Amino acid sequence: MPSGLPVPVAELSADDARRAILRAQGFLGAESRRGGAAAVLRRLAAVQLDTISVLARSHELVAYARLGAVGRAKVERAYWHEPALAFEYWCHAACILPIDHWPLYEFRRKAYRERRFRWHEVPPTIGKVLDQVRDEGPLTTTELGGAKNGGPWWDWSDVKIAVEYLLDIGEVVCTRRVGWRRVYDVAERVVPPSLLQESLTDEECVTRLARVAGAALGVATRADLIDFLRLRGRHATMLDTALADGSAGLVPVKVAGWEAARGGAVSWADPAALESAPRGRHRTTPLSPFDSLVWDRPRTERVFGFTHRLEAYVPKDKRVHGYFTMPVLAGGRLIGRVDPAREGRTFVARQVGFEPGPGGRVRAGAAEAMAEALREAATWVGCDDIRVERVVPAEAALPLQSALLAGSL
Repeated sequence: MPSGLPVPVAELSADDARRAILRAQGFLGAESRRGGAAAVLRRLAAVQLDTISVLARSHELVAYARLGAVGRAKVERAYWHEPALAFEYWCHAACILPIDHWPLYEFRRKAYRERRFRWHEVPPTIGKVLDQVRDEGPLTTTELGGAKNGGPWWDWSDVKIAVEYLLDIGEVVCTRRVGWRRVYDVAERVVPPSLLQESLTDEECVTRLARVAGAALGVATRADLIDFLRLRGRHATMLDTALADGSAGLVPVKVAGWEAARGGAVSWADPAALESAPRGRHRTTPLSPFDSLVWDRPRTERVFGFTHRLEAYVPKDKRVHGYFTMPVLAGGRLIGRVDPAREGRTFVARQVGFEPGPGGRVRAGAAEAMAEALREAATWVGCDDIRVERVVPAEAALPLQSALLAGSL
């Protein structure tokens, strides 16, 4: 951030900031649940994709966490539908993004065009692949000629390398999937003409995306905004300028306890987050590790005092919490975590962990909240029984089992 930090327009307690974040992310108040999964996508601005599927795929879990037992077909239609409501591209990671945001990512498409490299060298056959999509599309990679050469996952065929680079530079777009396979089509067929014709400079893209990220996060440090949009180099400098001159539309605030955070001397708030005190009912729910409420690990620790790490890629004997550990949100706090699995119609909690409260003891009401979260999630994925295999700390096992028995599936 340039020297000469702006004067904060407001001072927030850590709890004020946390509640503003929860409302911005759709976890606090009835208003956040109106409009279904399509409204969730618009609110969050980016829903991360991931191949891991335990209870459901991560993009489904994101909608479920905010809406409850929403039909999974409705979630899919909100993301991949005709005409296109969304497209897949790079934001925080590989994400589903609202189709209206197509022009805002021109800065990234331009950077890929200038680089002419992704994870692989771009093959000379790229023109033929583009012609095939234009003439025969929409097409999956299989229909184009295959995704892999037969080796490990990164051993892509030339066709796969070409079509993914064409997606990076915006010549082709993925606006729907068949199963878990991307369907590629040329941009002029699926992106509305008004969006294709909108021409923005890099500075305009970054400035408008800063406003988008700020609204989705509610209250954020510069580092939080950088992480949301994955900006670096000159694009990060453009963000600094947009914050400093006010063109990003975010206002400087001071959050108690955030001063020592990454870029935390001054934080930035969406003005709408400051207009009224967040009120309403909190969601009680497990969260995908890729949910935007918790995808930034340092931010999660700062906002919730909760240390979280995805252990899916950690050797089994070195895991502490489990393969796909899901933080559990209740009462606006992360009260613990669960490592879920399914065996037929049984929801299996391989491990349930409770965060220590005051004095190092499990918080009052945490067992009942955890039981509620497990029951609702089990029902959503079609399970009619719950089995808990391990509880940490062990003394929380009996209260959790009692709370589970007190309810019904």
